[in-house]
Parts: sequence; structure tokens; C-alpha cells
Amino acid sequence: MERPWLRSYPSSVPADLPVGEFSTLQALLQDRFSQYRDLPAFSCMGATRTFGDIDTQSRAMAAYLLSHLKLQKGDRVAVMMPNLHQYIITMSAVLRSGLVMVNVNPLYTARELLHQLQDSGAKVLVVLENFAHVVEEVQKQHKVPHVILTSIGDLFPQPKRAVVNFVIRKVKKLVPAFSLPNSVLFTQMLQTGQSLSYTSPQLESHDLAFLQYTGGTTGVSKGAMLSHGNLIANISQAYLWLKPSLGKKQEVLITALPLYHIFSLTVSLAYFSFGAFNVLIPNPRDMKAFLRELRTHPFTAFGGVNTLFNALLNHPDFASLDFSHFRLALGGGMAVQTAVANKWKQVTGVALTQAYGLTETSPAVCINPLNLDTFTGSIGIPLSSTWVSIRDDAGQEVQLGSPGEIWVKGPQVMQGYWQRPKETQEVLTADGWLKTGDIAIMDKSGFVTIIDRKKDMIIVSGFNVYPNEIEDVVANHAQVKEVAVVGVSDGKSGEAVKIFIVRKDLNLTEAQVREYCKQHLTGYKVPKYVEFRDDLPKSNVGKVLRRCLKDNVQPA
Repeated sequence: MERPWLRSYPSSVPADLPVGEFSTLQALLQDRFSQYRDLPAFSCMGATRTFGDIDTQSRAMAAYLLSHLKLQKGDRVAVMMPNLHQYIITMSAVLRSGLVMVNVNPLYTARELLHQLQDSGAKVLVVLENFAHVVEEVQKQHKVPHVILTSIGDLFPQPKRAVVNFVIRKVKKLVPAFSLPNSVLFTQMLQTGQSLSYTSPQLESHDLAFLQYTGGTTGVSKGAMLSHGNLIANISQAYLWLKPSLGKKQEVLITALPLYHIFSLTVSLAYFSFGAFNVLIPNPRDMKAFLRELRTHPFTAFGGVNTLFNALLNHPDFASLDFSHFRLALGGGMAVQTAVANKWKQVTGVALTQAYGLTETSPAVCINPLNLDTFTGSIGIPLSSTWVSIRDDAGQEVQLGSPGEIWVKGPQVMQGYWQRPKETQEVLTADGWLKTGDIAIMDKSGFVTIIDRKKDMIIVSGFNVYPNEIEDVVANHAQVKEVAVVGVSDGKSGEAVKIFIVRKDLNLTEAQVREYCKQHLTGYKVPKYVEFRDDLPKSNVGKVLRRCLKDNVQPA
């Protein structure tokens, strides 16, 4: 097959990845720890750690895991915490030890946590004490052999450490009562590990680095097997794209999305790979603290999802920030709405660059050129060494400009789903193509535009209706703050369009919404039902959960 997107490539980006300097994340981490040793690497709540600090502490933890707990190459370590220094140290220790990182959403219920721990067979769970009560409940049904417990302030210098932990526990009362008598404190673990020997194990690119669990919106949550080679490839692909835009001074990345989400994780690792300074935001919903961090650091890059960008834009203090150093705003995880992108450019002076990926692709597949001044709605063009094909239901490639399912092939595509050969065969072909379930078109220049998720498509009287299109239109209404669209059963048309709106102006009526839609949409796309809500159900990374709206349930 041809690669029409190569005609749209920046001159500095090769069609295919060159032979890499590193084949594993272990080798990359250890080299960067040495190369950038004295540079600040990560900041969290006002405390900063250098690359050398992360090296020293992650080495101590690696020694503890291998020498004290006697873990073996390939053993799984589950990590259940928000964006903290402890997360970075744990991830670095796991990756340099030949172990497998299992990211866990800290807001999981006991049922969800139980499934992930049982499915992954994790031998260690590193958890923030705020969520330890959930672990206690799970331990009654499934014993994780080793639990390492940490508090938010554990790695802050004194007296800040004591003050933060006291406020979290006693003033804000954010730590429900729990009992985990056999757990080990994170600080004790580091102290023990400092005196233990550590030998770096030999790893290969095909060795597993992460079991990255999917959201489970289409069934039981599955662990995507991402190897060291998968992540190294995606980091290299991202670096080739970003390199021309990098400044001479140290880049400053704002990491507001949780690192347990693959989008945020890989962006953070990519910036780490060229010595950037990463500002961790533990709770982006705390807008006051979030904006304080944005005022403190001369940030150059920012990754987010549509709902996060929209929340910032709707805060009265956001526009007063200093955007003079800001160069890259990267949107992923869900469709960026045109209205949000236009306002973002107006307020910050930086165009939103939309990218596309999946958990199963480590995650990046496509990205827009960074020199575009306007938002096009496209997800861009495939990265180096990435093949994208638009296929019909029979698996045949469609003509350019025709809709079909995105199939992806490249070095970042997962090895398969953990212990699920049947599910793996359903999405991975024998020759390495991943069926994404996303419907899109590709134009003659290779730019891909998502129409919608295959499973979210609404069929009204035989016509295909894509929720993204309606959401994008309604989001432009001046009185609308947020919007989501689902299909509901209808006796006449099979399915009908239902729209959920969070209003900026409470005077907005159903009749006004329908009239607006009639002006901008074909008749069968106009919502039959309109419901106003105070908020929309979202995942922990801010992605609107259409399934919860459709089933009228609260997010798990």
C-alpha cells in the first residue's frame, strides 16, 4: 500500500524510525539519569527532585524489590496513586528491574481493583494511603503478597512532610480508616533498599514493561501487553516530531492528566528522554492549586483532554497567566471540540495540536504537524514507521475520502491482551494489523479525520449518525458549557438522538437547542430528546462516559 501521508511530513521527520540508541526503557532511564544528573526532573506541590535524586531512590527501591522481596524478571507490580514523586520512583524502579508495571486507577472500587489484581497476578501493590481502605476490602478476597504504603507528603522535606500529612489526614480527613497490618511504609522500603545490593538485569526489547488495562467500556477490562520496544518506539516517534519545536532552554511540561493513563505516561516519558522538567499535578480538579502551579513555572508544553482545556478556559483566572514561554498544547484521549480549540488559541495564543492513539498502541498513532496555526479537527497523519489503513467491514481497504475502520500497524502496537488469546485474535490480525474500532476517513494528503467510535454510532432510520459531529456543533452555542450525545431506542426510527447539556446560561431552553441544531444539522441528526444536567459523568482523565448517560448509571 502507498503512504500518502508522507507528502505532508515535515522535512525533518523521516518516514521510518532510524536504528535506535536504546532497545529498552531500562537503558534509556539509566543513560538519562547520568546525562542530566544535576538538572531538575520532577516537581510536585513545590518540591523538586533532580534526575540524580530519582536515580538514587529508584535504585534503592529496585534493590528492595529484587534482593529483599526476591521478585523475578517478569513479576508484576501494581501501582495505585496519583501524580506524585512516589509514582515516578516506583515506575523507574520497576522498569530498571525487569519487572512489569501495572497501572491502577486510584478511584477504582473494590470490585474493579479485585479484577485487576487477580487478572495481572501482581505480587506487589504500591498504594497511597488515601485508597488503602479499598485495598483492605480486596485483601479479604485476594491477598497481594506485598503491600507498600505511602502518604502524600512522604517525600517532602521536613517540616513540610509532617504538615502536609497532618492536613490530609486530620484537617481534610481524606484518609478513611483502614487496617493493613503487614504493609511496609514507602519510606522504610527506601531506607532498607539503600543498603542492599542491586544488579541490573539483562533485558530485551520484547520483554514486557507495562500491563496497561483498558477502560472496560466494551466489556471486562483487559491488560494490553506493552513491551519495552513498544514504548521505546513510541517515545522515539514522538521525539522526532517534537524535536524541531524544542527550545534551547530546558523544556517545562505540565502533567495534569494522571500518569496511570497511557497518553500522559508516554508524553511524560518522551519529555524525560530529552531532559525536560516535568511539573506533576496530583489533582487538576483543585483548580486553585492547579493555577498556582501554572503561575509558578514558565511552562512550554501541556498535554490534556477536551474537558480539561474547557475547564481551564471557563476559569476566570486562566486568561491572566503568562503564556510567553508556551509553545505546545497537545490534545488526546477524546475528540477536541472546535469551539474549545478556537477559544484556547484566542486565550493562550497557541493552537491546540490534536493527536490520536489507543492504549493498545502505546498510545500514539497520528499527530498533526506542529506548525499548523488553526485547528482543523483532523487527528493528523501517521507517525514514522506507522501504517494506517481505512478498511470496510470485510477488511478491504476503502478509497481515500470514504469512511471505514482505522487499522494500525507499527512498532508501537501491543503484543496482545494479557492471558486473553481470543480477544487478542479479534483485534490483531496474523500479519500485525490492529483493528481500532474507530471510524474515520483519510484524505489524499494522508490526514485522518475521526468520524466516531464504531460502537457509539447511532442509526436513525437507516442513516448513520455520529455523536462527535453533533457535539461539535452544539459546543459552539454561546450558552452551552459541555455537551454529550448518545443514541436511545425509538419505536419509529430504531434509534433516536439524545443530547445532554451543561449550560453556561440557565435561560437556555430545549426549543432553542433544537432550533439551533436545525440550522446546522440535517433533519435526522437533530436531537429528539434534550436533557439539561449540572455535570456530565467522566472518567478520571476527564473523558465523557457516554455509556453512563446511555444506561443512566453513575460512573464506576
